[in-house]
Amino acid sequence: MKRAVHVSIVVAGLAVVMAAHAGPANGIDNEEPPTGAAVDITQRACPADMIEIVGDHCPEIEQKCLVHLKKEKGAPDRCKVFAKSKCKAAKVKKHFCIDPFEYPNKRGEKPAVMKSWQEGQDLCNAAGKRLCKDSEWTLACEGQEHLPYPYGNKRDAKACNIDRPHPRVDEKALASHDPDKRNAEVQRLWQGEPSGSRPACVSPYGVMDMTGNVDEWVINESGKPFKSGLKGGYWGPVRDRCRPMTTAHGETFPFYQTGFRCCADPVTRETASR
Repeated sequence: MKRAVHVSIVVAGLAVVMAAHAGPANGIDNEEPPTGAAVDITQRACPADMIEIVGDHCPEIEQKCLVHLKKEKGAPDRCKVFAKSKCKAAKVKKHFCIDPFEYPNKRGEKPAVMKSWQEGQDLCNAAGKRLCKDSEWTLACEGQEHLPYPYGNKRDAKACNIDRPHPRVDEKALASHDPDKRNAEVQRLWQGEPSGSRPACVSPYGVMDMTGNVDEWVINESGKPFKSGLKGGYWGPVRDRCRPMTTAHGETFPFYQTGFRCCADPVTRETASR
């Protein structure tokens, strides 16, 4: 499926944005201003290691499953093919920055796991960033077409690192005060891949590995029951979609598959002048 991308022509410090057609973007400079608009490029909206996201988030959506995967013992319901998504509420405009990869946000490196929500927030803050709000994360994953999976309406275990067998977890080892014992269990359970290993696991905005690989902490904007939420699923046989969020775990809960990526507020003319 072809998508519109934007080509910038620089004239006296301004970029006149023109529409062109190409495949999904997977670079870091993903500007999304209105076609034909003049954009001041003397002040970059996002850091060089982040992607700028401008778009409309749908807070209430209908995603109808047409074909279900065969039910596996202990696994949640998974959908093989979805119908086209339908937005059922007024859309909300969003403008923010997001890391293209899971923390530490470096292509080819193993994403961090066994991290709590609070640890993720602290590490993002130390880099001048923050955890993503759940609506931001959703938009960056599903794009303007509100796709159930970042790559489309059909589940694809080759596109992203998903649907691997679920191993038996030794929760006592994970909770051990002995770091060697705890880390050994995390390594035994690890079925993730280095960031950016699968070029097809990319969202319409060019963000990598949003479903599968590592479960990502986000800010649960409802605040209920916790400030923390998990998005995207991980390598196991779970939902691994853009829209769902797991809200059962508190801010200090780490597990063998929990990681995160960072977001940030964009630099606008208003913020730059403060």
